Amino acid sequence: MMSQANLVEKKADERLPGIYDRTSTTKKLSKAKTIAFKIALVTLAIFASTYFVKRPFNAFPVGTLEDGVDLCPQVDELVPEKNGVIWESLQHTYGTEAFKARAIDWLGGAVRIPTETFDNMGDVTEPVWEKFFPLHDYLKDSFPLLHSNLELTKVNTYGLLYVWKGSDNALKPFLLAAHQDVVPVLETTIDEWQHPPFSGYFDGEKLWGRGSCDDKSGLIGIMSAIESMLENGFKPTRTVVIASGFDEEVSGERGASSLATKMLERFGENAFTMLLDEGAGYGDVYGRVIAVPGIGEKGSLNVRITVTSPGGHSSLPPPRTSIGMLAELLVQYEKNPFEVHLTRGSPTYRNAQCMAQHAPGVSSSLKEHMLRAEHCDGALRAAEQELFKNRAFMSLVGTTQAIDLVDGGVKVNALPEQAWAIVNHRVSTESSISATKVRDIELLESIANDFNLSYTAFGSHISNEDAPSYGTLTLSTAFGEGLEPAPVTPSGEDAAPFQLLSGSIKAAYNSHRNISGSDAIIVSPGIMSGNTDTRFYWKLTDHIFRYNHLGGADSGSLPSGVHTINEAISINSFVEMIRFYTTLVLNVDESSLP
Repeated sequence: MMSQANLVEKKADERLPGIYDRTSTTKKLSKAKTIAFKIALVTLAIFASTYFVKRPFNAFPVGTLEDGVDLCPQVDELVPEKNGVIWESLQHTYGTEAFKARAIDWLGGAVRIPTETFDNMGDVTEPVWEKFFPLHDYLKDSFPLLHSNLELTKVNTYGLLYVWKGSDNALKPFLLAAHQDVVPVLETTIDEWQHPPFSGYFDGEKLWGRGSCDDKSGLIGIMSAIESMLENGFKPTRTVVIASGFDEEVSGERGASSLATKMLERFGENAFTMLLDEGAGYGDVYGRVIAVPGIGEKGSLNVRITVTSPGGHSSLPPPRTSIGMLAELLVQYEKNPFEVHLTRGSPTYRNAQCMAQHAPGVSSSLKEHMLRAEHCDGALRAAEQELFKNRAFMSLVGTTQAIDLVDGGVKVNALPEQAWAIVNHRVSTESSISATKVRDIELLESIANDFNLSYTAFGSHISNEDAPSYGTLTLSTAFGEGLEPAPVTPSGEDAAPFQLLSGSIKAAYNSHRNISGSDAIIVSPGIMSGNTDTRFYWKLTDHIFRYNHLGGADSGSLPSGVHTINEAISINSFVEMIRFYTTLVLNVDESSLP
């Protein structure tokens, strides 16, 4: 019969998706490169801000392990003091049915304006982009005080840059970001939606529609908070900037890229005290409510694998066609996923420390391993083995690969002269694009030799370019040259922006439930699973956070319905998001951050 402890462990595992073992690649990067990456990341991860805020953030011993070691120090809830009267008034307002009705109207109206973006929409001069004008008109009509008090600049036609001028020019501005566009709704899936995807339908609990979670709730939540603060007479000391791109779902090359250029011209490098963009939120993790602000993002790289071989009539086939050879190359990928290891100091390592210390459903063995992992390689490997039973967590740690596109052949009775596929990599925060390319080159080299293919990778000849061959294998980048992993935001005990964000999360969470204290929700560093518009904002500040304060985002994952059918948001959660944005803006405004 299963013991109670084992039953708790089993049920904790069952709550997390994709739990099964996974083999690792037989090919490895060189030791020198691996060590270099680890040293670089640890150096970056232990770097801490020297900034200080007005009020000290006192750690408290919530969940401290038995021997007193604090793996995941927490701060007290941070309730505005200087702006306390306005904060208290707004917290009362946000709890009323009248405000809930306003929130439904504000978000529902935005969801009802389709702003889908597609991969091949062309330059902003194309008429297809004009779909954003109705949204802009809607924002202006719905938030009149915001538009009369904030300076609006339209960047590259559809990007929105709002500046809420503060009274003290010596303070660095605070930057809030959220995008206007949404992923497309496939025509073939419309009938599968519980409510039409652009209906903005409210069923008494949830508001349904594309963009309700990603990311119109972020944009409308920010604007709702600012409109409400203006209604209460708030005048900022610190300038607040809102940057809203319009093509985040297709990499942000027109929107956030242009906004970044404009902000660098106007404010300069490292001009902002901190930046908040979309991200995950909070949810139950092994029996504890944990919020996971993203302090980093993986990089990304799309690799195109192209095979060519002689054509001819299908009645006289060779042993393998271009498609057959490509298929074997793709099987080689899936047989050999990247080797994944947990690295001390990384965002995912710190997230594991927080789970081990504060989550009651974590096994006693994992707690013990994480306690010793800081100084013992064997314990680190043992913790890693246990953590990686959860495939979702393992995917957050390491570089991933997904075969997403494939094509080949033109006619049923003609041998395919060419076949290609594209593999999408999400590059670990401890790795790089160059290391990912090296691994892919090495992975396919033996098969290229077996098939006598002339092998070229990323512009360099891997095989002898003059040797006779049956065909060619070419690796190249697709959809751009790729994106390196983002710099990791400081999050230690002396990193004041992270501590301020943590205290604000706790204050908003508590206020929404009419409770107090610092242990109702735990705040843990983590990473964002995808890429956001912050990829263009690295030069603006060292303190970039990806967090939406949206409930139900377990273990730093995204809410259900994002990028698929039946996207919806609880209005209770949306109102809490507005509380959070209000609390954060007021706390940043009265802090001593530079």
